[in-house]
Amino acid sequence: MTIRKTTAHDFPGVCRIYAMARDFMREKGNPYQWGDAYPPVDLIKHDISAGSSYVCTNGKEISAVFYFAIEPEPTYLRIDGRWLNDIQYGVVHRLATDRRFRGTGAFCLDWCYKQCLNLRIDTHRDNAPMISRLDKSGFTCCGVIWVENGDERLAFQKA
Repeated sequence: MTIRKTTAHDFPGVCRIYAMARDFMREKGNPYQWGDAYPPVDLIKHDISAGSSYVCTNGKEISAVFYFAIEPEPTYLRIDGRWLNDIQYGVVHRLATDRRFRGTGAFCLDWCYKQCLNLRIDTHRDNAPMISRLDKSGFTCCGVIWVENGDERLAFQKA
């Protein structure tokens, strides 16, 4: 498996992965986190043009997509709980995998951690598969944050 920045050419494959992830979330009891249309097309295109979208490839096939940047996340400023530290961190958002490629989510999180040894990520409390993956990957649940629309998310950090 390899990870590289997403290109405009990857757009159809990225949209396919996100659609698969929405279906998987619904099947696993998490129908509300991404609903029927998250992430929106404009956000996907923005992530790509900003250079913050990455794909994991398995041969020529895209097996995962995610957002990664070393930058402050505004929704992480207010937390009901406590972050492990307040130093510069990398943020991971919108991690989605093709289920046919087992271990891809862990591979992507490990890659992100190698880029920045201080990572933050959040997920819906109903996203049991992601919570389990974060736990297995060494993340600590630090509390609850609220995303822009006011919905709560469980906040995790690995440092």
